[in-house]
Amino acid sequence: MDAEQSIAEIEWLERIFAVPDTRPLSAADISAANRRHDEVLAHSPWFRLWQRYGVCCRAESPVLRLDE
Repeated sequence: MDAEQSIAEIEWLERIFAVPDTRPLSAADISAANRRHDEVLAHSPWFRLWQRYGVCCRAESPVLRLDE
């Protein structure tokens, strides 16, 4: 494979992925982001309190239920 062509393709991909995604978030996008956030914080004592007592600003309830 031609090295110059490979470099050009890599630079082209870098330009594509450097552009921010300006599409509006859908409900599924927001739900997926909330799930990832919940999984990352699952072992935090503050997060467990939040889940237990339900103090939340989200439209949906917490996804994970730990040690109930």
